[in-house]
Amino acid sequence: MDPVPQTHPHGPPPALRRTPVQQRSAERLARILDACAGLLDETGYEQLSTRAVAARAGVPIGSVYRFFGNKRALVAALAHRNLDRYAERISARFERTEVLDARAAIDGVLDEFIAMKRSVPGFALVDFGPPAAEETDGSGAEDPNGLVAERLCGLLAAHLGRTADETLMRKVLVGVETADTLVRRAFRADPEGDPALIAETRQLLHAYLAPSLV
Repeated sequence: MDPVPQTHPHGPPPALRRTPVQQRSAERLARILDACAGLLDETGYEQLSTRAVAARAGVPIGSVYRFFGNKRALVAALAHRNLDRYAERISARFERTEVLDARAAIDGVLDEFIAMKRSVPGFALVDFGPPAAEETDGSGAEDPNGLVAERLCGLLAAHLGRTADETLMRKVLVGVETADTLVRRAFRADPEGDPALIAETRQLLHAYLAPSLV
């Protein structure tokens, strides 16, 4: 059977034990991640189990452990896929925007994040990293917002003709950390995201980040 393209353009998630090289294996991994996402919405992280994921995906439990050592690794892989899909959505939006200036770019980044919060299974709980209670083991290897900022910095620089230098990376990281906190609060207040808080977040990002993108 022919090899399949790399599922993750920036490399497989570190938690993935084995990278699928055949179409059937890649499809099985996708079903496992889809099942994980759906169960997160239904049961939350604490009640999530690899056995339930296997049952939902219709695969033997051994198939889950072939890819993942534990539940946390499974969720980390889902978060990695979420980031890839977020970047794809932003790129597609930028490409179809007739006049892409700094404010339109910021709107695109924020709007796609909010749209995924509202519609993508599991994303409300696990967007780009495990739940807050499941922090890194102390090695410092995990920094979800750092990974998001790095990806966004590259996208913004490429589409706006801006150099992706250390200054821009720092500005984008501050924007990501701030928006993450405020959007989480907006969705705690309202399942669809409190519109007033989202509007304030947008205004803040325009004022802080837009001057760095011109």
